Amino acid sequence: MIEVKDLHKSFGDAHILKGITTSFDKGKTNLIIGQSGSGKTVFLKCLLGLFEYEAGTISYDGKIFSNLSESEKRDLRAEIGMVFQGSALFDSMTIAENVMFPLQMFTKMSKSEMEDRADFVLKRVNLPEAHNKMPSEASGGMQKRVAIARAIVNNPKYLFCDEPNSGLDPKTAIVIDNLIQEITDEYQITTVINSHDMNSVMEIGEKIVFLKNGLKAWEGSNKTIFKTDNASVTDFVYSSNLFKKVRKMYIEENE
Repeated sequence: MIEVKDLHKSFGDAHILKGITTSFDKGKTNLIIGQSGSGKTVFLKCLLGLFEYEAGTISYDGKIFSNLSESEKRDLRAEIGMVFQGSALFDSMTIAENVMFPLQMFTKMSKSEMEDRADFVLKRVNLPEAHNKMPSEASGGMQKRVAIARAIVNNPKYLFCDEPNSGLDPKTAIVIDNLIQEITDEYQITTVINSHDMNSVMEIGEKIVFLKNGLKAWEGSNKTIFKTDNASVTDFVYSSNLFKKVRKMYIEENE
């Protein structure tokens, strides 16, 4: 579990995060959503330890990040997996070499042990024959699966995903959503996803934190979001006519 208490972050005179308090549960897909400029990217970077913050605390399973020594922070980072928005694969490395990179950084495994682990996670993301391909030879959906394999290769306790469906067609996006949710449940990872994809919200939003103007404006799940009367949430999530119709149908069926 990751717990956040009264988090504040500013850049000069711009107060970006204004006292956010929330938690992200183990074994669940936790989504951060909000309009551009709401603070969700800054929030994610604070969670990752990439930004220092002026006030508040972030705790990883009871360990307050700001109180950790540098060696303890390094140990914690070894327990974190990250799926970047653009996959961020190394063009000069094969897919297997990309997946093994965190093992080279954070473990003392032998080459054969790393190869076995890479083989295992590539099979887990349904890429059993992709080891020797270059990223340029892989489709967008395959690159996302490689990024997920790399993120879980070191058996992380915490998984962060920044817009994992960015640039994907709807069908492939659903495959990626389901894969992230399956892995989260299977390995009981604390997964935090920064997303603007409303399909992801509806499909895998087991915990949803909605930010507006640097504040937590609402939190709930993909089940309770249909019922909320929070105007900011409904204006954002149900901005299209299609989602307005879906919400209306859901409410009518459950009255």
